[in-house]
Amino acid sequence: MNFQELNLIAPILKALQEEQYEAPSPIQEKAIPPALLGRDVLGCAQTGTGKTAAFAVPILQTLNAQPPVPKGQKRAIRSLILTPTRELAIQIGESLRAYGRYLPLRSEVIFGGVSQVPQVNSLNRGVDILVATPGRLNDLIQQGFIDLGAVQIFVLDEADRMLDMGFIHDVKRVITRLPKQKQTLFFSATMPPEITELVDSLLVEPIKVAVAPVSSTADAIEQSVYFVDKGNKPKLLIDLLKHSEIESALVFTRTKHGADRVARELARAKIQAQAIHGNKSQTARQQALSSFKARQIRVLVATDIAARGIDIDELSHVINYDLPNVPETYVHRIGRTGRAGLDGTAISFCNIDEKPYLKDIEALIGKPVPVVEDHPYPMQVFTLTPPKQPTPRPQRAQQPQHREKQRGEGAQRQEHPRQAEKASSPDAQKQQAQPKSPAKTKQRKGRKDAAARPSQAERAESTSAKPAEKKAAEPKRQAVKGPHTPKPADRRVQQEPAVVKTETHAAREQNAAKPAETREAAGKDAARRAPRERLERQPERRSAPPAEKKEDYLTSLGPRKKGEPPRPLLTREHTSKKPADQFLSDKPYFRKG
Repeated sequence: MNFQELNLIAPILKALQEEQYEAPSPIQEKAIPPALLGRDVLGCAQTGTGKTAAFAVPILQTLNAQPPVPKGQKRAIRSLILTPTRELAIQIGESLRAYGRYLPLRSEVIFGGVSQVPQVNSLNRGVDILVATPGRLNDLIQQGFIDLGAVQIFVLDEADRMLDMGFIHDVKRVITRLPKQKQTLFFSATMPPEITELVDSLLVEPIKVAVAPVSSTADAIEQSVYFVDKGNKPKLLIDLLKHSEIESALVFTRTKHGADRVARELARAKIQAQAIHGNKSQTARQQALSSFKARQIRVLVATDIAARGIDIDELSHVINYDLPNVPETYVHRIGRTGRAGLDGTAISFCNIDEKPYLKDIEALIGKPVPVVEDHPYPMQVFTLTPPKQPTPRPQRAQQPQHREKQRGEGAQRQEHPRQAEKASSPDAQKQQAQPKSPAKTKQRKGRKDAAARPSQAERAESTSAKPAEKKAAEPKRQAVKGPHTPKPADRRVQQEPAVVKTETHAAREQNAAKPAETREAAGKDAARRAPRERLERQPERRSAPPAEKKEDYLTSLGPRKKGEPPRPLLTREHTSKKPADQFLSDKPYFRKG
């Protein structure tokens, strides 16, 4: 079967011929016809089988059949292709430009890690096909630069990885922006059962295209496994890369830090290698990938996520430095070699902890992986590494409120031991059992207040007894102060208030016998005398001695008068002012004049 039998238009056939596409692959042969009819497609095929062309060619032909956009009107996004990684997005963008080079359609690729300014500028000019990663796409949608209301064809490439990598929420957010009536195409290298259930909920009566089983591997790939301890993996890798048979190698690690560590070990052994992973900037990843494709470096170390979309022709070897814990990932890894009918080699390192992963992989592919026993670093550790126990979190210190409560409870227990005894007595229990009425409580309060108030006779006796008590208290106070012998000056000051007190008491007794008018006059006279007496009692304030006046000749600066004798010598002690010529000398000088 050839591409002419797929009912493709002449411009696309010409571009495919220039790309040296002779016959369609199985996935292209089965997915392109239903996609051209507008049906939803779920395609499952291993990597390197031409999935990109299986959805790119139908998109180009469907959009080209629609009427062109009139001049002066901005192009709307009619097709959206969502990919998990930047490298895969760039690869799809290159394929769209290659297949549609003779069509009047515009395509653009947007992804994170770079400036959004050139991407926004191209979007403002108008785009027909948009290839994007979920993060940058959602950012530009929120900023108002992208409108997905006119999308007709939606493609989710590498669906298993997209959903497995944690992009499910971003994908659902994008789907809510899309119109309900649209064509959806799902293509993936692997299809676990749980992913299939999710895809079935998103697609509407899809046509399922499974070219090869998910567990199958290319027959042209030679597989082997080396049992080696974890600490000897770098040494074994360096020993294998010394052979000239390995022209180019793609090394897979499980973690980002592991990729950096392997690249450093190879650089110490003077083997040209670079690492790509999610923590690298987009520029560094593109430079490393371009150098590897141009044969400037021999080894490229990558993680599973970063390796998605790496399309390298004539890759001789794939090395699994760490076995994946997902068997389908192993099939995807080794599918990077042996493309386009070429031979390839897949080498895997396995330590004692990774043997269960190897059993799962062999169960998936349906055949055992040959073991290479003749190598300089055989396995010597046969005990499993104990799992890492989580470090216990430090206990939080008790809050001061709790301490205060505990202290308060302890204080109450210590202060009121008798109350507990009273409460436990039978009489107290009877009293608690009987409810108290509000009327009785008011009567009891009134009785207590009346008992506490003194009678009129008691008030009269207390008022008459007060002056007598004060008189009796005065000699007692003086007797207490008697043993103290103050100084002569203090004695006069201390005796005056006592005399004043006795005079005031006598005056009060006399005023009590006089009528009211005479009392008022006596009170006014006492008020007038009070300020004078206070002034007389205050001690005399001694003023500071007057400052000595300087002599006239020190302050006068005028010329000497006629008949005035010459002025005496002046030194620094007399004045702080002197001519400029005396700053360097302490000798006395005469003032001019």
